[in-house]
Amino acid sequence: MRVFVTGGTGTIGSAVVPELLAHGHTVLALARSDSSARALADAGAEPLRGEIADLDVLRAGAAQSDGIISLAFNPDYGTADGLTAAIAEESAAMKTLGEELVGTDRPIVTVSGTPWVAGRASTEQDPLPLVGPVADRARSVNALLALASRGVRACAVRMPRTVHNRGNGGFAGLLVERARRTGMVGYPGEGDQRWPAVHALDAAVLFRLVLESASAGTAWHAVADEGDRVRDIASVIGRRLDLPVEPVPAESFGPFGPIFAMDQPASSAHTRNTLGWRPTHPGLLADLENIRP
Repeated sequence: MRVFVTGGTGTIGSAVVPELLAHGHTVLALARSDSSARALADAGAEPLRGEIADLDVLRAGAAQSDGIISLAFNPDYGTADGLTAAIAEESAAMKTLGEELVGTDRPIVTVSGTPWVAGRASTEQDPLPLVGPVADRARSVNALLALASRGVRACAVRMPRTVHNRGNGGFAGLLVERARRTGMVGYPGEGDQRWPAVHALDAAVLFRLVLESASAGTAWHAVADEGDRVRDIASVIGRRLDLPVEPVPAESFGPFGPIFAMDQPASSAHTRNTLGWRPTHPGLLADLENIRP
């Protein structure tokens, strides 16, 4: 299969591209800079220059491909306005890509977050939240999945709060970055809230499996660790960086504060049982041991 990948040099995408190539697929990948194009070419993909906002380029990429994995997200989302703009940009891109596939029965796999459900781990059957700072992202994912009725094999892989590789990435990675800036490891609330996690290399396998075989209109959970306590995550970071660990107000984390403070474990039992996905790489707490002072 010739697969058009957006976001191919990010934490997830840089694992997805070689996973696809290793299993006999070819990859056409969106590249927003010369350095990204070189990295993609070095990995064995064919670069297509453009950005997620270049809708004509996205249409051209979709037209040349047998399937799509949509991972691109503007990295400038550290403020509330930036997050809103990034979600709007992603939504327009997904709408464009999805409409290009109408009536073709070709697959498109997009990414979203796992939902949170009070009192238990969320499952693949739980709906995405339509309130809160990422509600518009949920709406755009739901709109893409609805294209299943129009001849698009649209699917979503829901990612946990931390997608990690060698101690980098996700919400845990944001804690690390903040700790380096401030000289202390801050975590919101009491720290008993749980964050699910997955190694990027394990997530890449799931994206491939969903692309190859998942039914239209379905959602899957790329969850390896059902829920690590935030205080435990912060403790490992503090030990590796030799910095104090302290609770801080959720507002310290900007637009992500309300999400950071939530208890949000997630299950992937249905995904594992149905698609045969089996995470094999280190869990988050073990992988954080790769952080260098």
